[in-house]
Amino acid sequence: MKPSNPQNYFQELTRILGETQVTKADGVKMSLEEGSRKAVELILKVKPSSTKIMLIGNGGSAAIVSHIQNDLCDAVGVRAIVFNEPAFLTAIANDHGYETFFNEAVKLWAEPGDLLWAVSSSGKSKNILHACQTAREKGVQIVTFSGFLPNNPLRQLGDFNFYMASESYGFVETAHAVLGHYLTDCAMAAKQEAKIRQ
Repeated sequence: MKPSNPQNYFQELTRILGETQVTKADGVKMSLEEGSRKAVELILKVKPSSTKIMLIGNGGSAAIVSHIQNDLCDAVGVRAIVFNEPAFLTAIANDHGYETFFNEAVKLWAEPGDLLWAVSSSGKSKNILHACQTAREKGVQIVTFSGFLPNNPLRQLGDFNFYMASESYGFVETAHAVLGHYLTDCAMAAKQEAKIRQ
């Protein structure tokens, strides 16, 4: 979409967010409300002493997962890790190839009970797809954010898959960032309510 004016641009972003689709691992659709609740439950299942959330994404999606990691650690209080540190990234990519980078990281870090949060606008990034397959083999649950084509391969790999119906990087990435904020805000609020009830 060519951004003709701010109002139209914001209206299109609002439409995309409002039409976010969620599917389970078997492809069955669920409402955005139910899918969000299930994703928050997965976040809150992470135990600070034994499990963690791993977040992966390339380019703009790397920036998004780094932001989500900050909120998970600081606001929600769960252990979360990204693999964007330049020396580590370039060492693994140089030795094994960039397509295998996240896969190698997941092989090294993943343990049963962990959660992998995978973000790819196209849903076709090979390094993201390989990592999801390895995570599944290791007993890790998976949440995916994707966009572009509705049959993109990443959308088939998560326990809960959030899909934005747009082929614009700007809209998909912005919608992913908004959804990430929403989920972490919900998780933070749930933790605060649990403390009040204690």
